[in-house]
Amino acid sequence: MDKSNLAFCMTLAGTVCWGVCFWWMRRLSIKQNALLDQLREQGKRIEKLSKIEHDLIKEVHPQVNEIKEGMEEMIAVVKENVENNPPPAAKKKGH
Repeated sequence: MDKSNLAFCMTLAGTVCWGVCFWWMRRLSIKQNALLDQLREQGKRIEKLSKIEHDLIKEVHPQVNEIKEGMEEMIAVVKENVENNPPPAAKKKGH
């Protein structure tokens, strides 16, 4: 095999390798783009859910404070009733 044929074979092999490499990189690029699209969609869904959750928390938060205030009033009333009218078990222990 002379130098001319060897150069031609090496050039041909290099061209084929370049084609395979190009195909492989294109395949990877397509997969990456598909994954990035999925991640963008997931991010949009998470943002939407976070906004809904935030709106719900804002809506419920004042109600939580009202419930706490109501519970404090109930605790005070129960303590007052227990002090004024001890439960029957406490009356028996004292006699």
